[in-house]
Order: sequence, then C-alpha cells, then structure tokens
Amino acid sequence: MTEIFGMISAIILPFFNIPLILRIRQRKSSSDISLIWLFGIFFCVLMLLPAAIVSKDLTFKLFGTINVLFFSAVVFYVVKYRR
Repeated sequence: MTEIFGMISAIILPFFNIPLILRIRQRKSSSDISLIWLFGIFFCVLMLLPAAIVSKDLTFKLFGTINVLFFSAVVFYVVKYRR
C-alpha cells in the first residue's frame, strides 16, 4: 500500500506545476517568481535526475523524470515572461 501511494504521489506531484505555468501565461508576467528560487530548484531537480534514472525504484524514477519535464516548463515560462 505504501508503494502504491508513493507511486501515485510521484506521478501527481509534478502536475501541480501546471497551475503556475497557466497563471504565468495568463498574466504574461513572471515578475513575482524569484529567480534564485527558480534556478535553485531547477539545479536540484537536474542533479537528482541521474540518480532517478539509474535507480531500481520505479517511484523515484517516475518522480525524477516527470518532475524534470514539468519544472523545465516552469523555467521556460518564467524566463519567457520575465520583465
């Protein structure tokens, strides 16, 4: 049961980036997003990815790959709409 909940959470958690992306696109501004926070998180997500890829733990592997995809989109939109 723990593994199932963990896997579901690993898949769902990165999808919470979607409202942030939509809000940035709608307002056409990302000035309220800290660049230090953004690139700090992005750096950590990227550094986590190799460990996730080689891991035998499917939950960690799913989380790492899905998270890097969605957070890369956040980085793209923050930089695109930065004033």
